[in-house]
Amino acid sequence: MTEVPTSSSTELSASSLPEEVRSAFDYLPAQLAGNVAGISVILMIFWPTTPLSVTLPWLSAFAVMWLARLWLLRRFKLASPLTVPDWQRWRWLWNAGTLTSGALWGATAWLFYPGGGHVQQIALIITVYTFCIAVVPVLATQPRVFLMFSALCFMPMAARVATDGSADSYRLAGILLLIFSLSTLLARSYRQALQRALELKLRADHLLAQLRVEKLAADAARQEAEVANRAKTQFFTAASHDLRQPLHAMGLFAEALRQKNHDVEVAHLVNSINESVDALEGLFSELLDITRIDSGGIEVHPQHFPLADLYRKLRLHFEPAAFEKGLALRFRGARHVVHADPLLVERILRNLVSNAIRYTSDGTVLVGCRRRGDLLSLQVWDTGPGITEDQQALVFQEFYQIPDRPRVEPHQRKGLGLGLAIVKRLADLMGALVGLCSQPGRGTVFSIELPLGKSAPQTLPMLSGKGPLSLTLEGRTIVVVEDEPAVLSGLEALLHGWGARILAFESVAACKAWVQTAHGSMPRPDLMIVDYRLENSLTGVDALALVRERFGEDLPAIVITGSTMTELDLEAQQKNFHLLIKPVVPNKLRAMIAFKLGVKTF
Repeated sequence: MTEVPTSSSTELSASSLPEEVRSAFDYLPAQLAGNVAGISVILMIFWPTTPLSVTLPWLSAFAVMWLARLWLLRRFKLASPLTVPDWQRWRWLWNAGTLTSGALWGATAWLFYPGGGHVQQIALIITVYTFCIAVVPVLATQPRVFLMFSALCFMPMAARVATDGSADSYRLAGILLLIFSLSTLLARSYRQALQRALELKLRADHLLAQLRVEKLAADAARQEAEVANRAKTQFFTAASHDLRQPLHAMGLFAEALRQKNHDVEVAHLVNSINESVDALEGLFSELLDITRIDSGGIEVHPQHFPLADLYRKLRLHFEPAAFEKGLALRFRGARHVVHADPLLVERILRNLVSNAIRYTSDGTVLVGCRRRGDLLSLQVWDTGPGITEDQQALVFQEFYQIPDRPRVEPHQRKGLGLGLAIVKRLADLMGALVGLCSQPGRGTVFSIELPLGKSAPQTLPMLSGKGPLSLTLEGRTIVVVEDEPAVLSGLEALLHGWGARILAFESVAACKAWVQTAHGSMPRPDLMIVDYRLENSLTGVDALALVRERFGEDLPAIVITGSTMTELDLEAQQKNFHLLIKPVVPNKLRAMIAFKLGVKTF
């Protein structure tokens, strides 16, 4: 915490001057009211015994003083002093009025004391003493002014009492001087307490000002971070559609190639392309995960699944890269079943295995598991350079890259430093514990603990196994609305290969023109396949509405979108269409078309 500097008395006085002057003028109405009350008491007591030649001049002097101080109060309320000299001038004017009041009360004692009896004299002494005590709170910070005010009040009164010449009068005068001294000591003690209170107040004001500055800085930093986070989210959301388009088109062209060529080797190549597209989509999705997690767009759907399925996918994707580097990629524990979200677990292991292969130059990468009670610890071992202890606490941070790592091949260039951050966040979403153990020069093991599963569901066959299911669309008419030429060409080639008749449009406007010119004998389309994001902020849902208005609301439809951030599920339910997320693997598209048209695949 920043130290608050201790003010010297001079600094304290200068900094507290405005507060002292304001307090003095705030107290002035009470002083004026007290003067009126005191004057009334004196007149009530001494009017019968004091000649008018004494009373009227005394009363006139008090009236002038009272009106002058009232005028001064009004002027102060209208003024706006800014500099120290301004405040000093106003304090000087207030002090002058106060000392004038003290002199008049001292003159009151001198003038009226002889004209009364003992009761009137005691009342006079009490009245004057009351005014001396009343100014202590205001003049405590100005000891010299308080001393002058008290002297102006007490000295004439003590001198007048002593003029009687009796022993009692001398004793009373001495008592008055003693009271004067005690009042001075009281004012000094009050001044010290007030000075400490003012010092504490100034320190509190300093801390408050510092806190305000730090809060403003923190608010500004938070706003900048929120703007940056929103910009990042908006960028990834917008880029998602455009970056998925080439992957989507690649898969469609590959499947269309299969339809044109029935050679076995070509079929295997197409299978490999589709597997690569699928794997690339998964890696691309990992890059978007960090944004989706920040926006709360990822939901966890745990289910029982065998590790064998997961290992098969990892082996298919990473075995060529491991072989190229001369590494052994091994998998252990495929018989086990876990209960977790298979997609999130796969993405976590993809990041871990990718890092292990990238930074291991010689040896083995092992993906295995160990049972720990009701949990299964999935582990990724490598024989790479290891991670030092001081770096282990930092590797899960976003955009952090370990310095002085071994040089990697160009096609295996270092990433953005998001992989382990995504691992940690996805594991946190599932409530799974991520562990790290490493020894520099010997290797690293990452682990994630997941609940054991009870049974394994039936799994889908690999693409390179029995081969893809076939679909016939002979005699079917499909309307396609897609503004990306490569994707549109791929869809046309694929659907023509399945035997369909295609009506293709590149925009909502072109689709609208076709609907308007369609004559009554034109057959009703069997299905619509539309891209969601089209020209001029229009969507495939708009095109679907146009065609359904002409051919009926029950026209089957599939909407394909490249964004995983859209809130289309509710709209799909309300408007009776199904969603597919790009890149759409042909097998998935085939299954969806068969479902929408009620046809069988073979």
